[in-house]
Amino acid sequence: MKAGIHASTAPVAVGRYPHARRVGNLLFLSGIGPRDPLDNHVPGQQLDSDGRVLGYDIGAQTHAVMANVRAVLDASGARWQQLVDVTVFLTDMQRDFSAYNQVWAEYFPDPASAPCRTTVGIDALPTPIAIELKCIAVLDEAN
Repeated sequence: MKAGIHASTAPVAVGRYPHARRVGNLLFLSGIGPRDPLDNHVPGQQLDSDGRVLGYDIGAQTHAVMANVRAVLDASGARWQQLVDVTVFLTDMQRDFSAYNQVWAEYFPDPASAPCRTTVGIDALPTPIAIELKCIAVLDEAN
């Protein structure tokens, strides 16, 4: 088992864990959210003066989380096409599933070659975000 992988182009982890860990030819990514790696803001999110979420754009957050997943894959020597399983956590399934699913289709236009996917509705995530992805990739021997 290789040491944890930290991607300098992905947001800093909100806890004591690596962005990813390789075990054999499998790459396990920790939960990845949409925070911007440069300034930690959440794209498309509006906050009040106390930091409470007033509103958000699930499309903007979905694009941002995809960029962050790609950054971790790149830092791990993996490619987008090597993703085989993705668990998606949404804090408002009723409101956000359709828009998130449209953005998903931009990244994976061919369902036959897309990773397997499970989408779960949850009450909250550790930070005020609306989406988080947990991914597994299969690496080539060369990775």
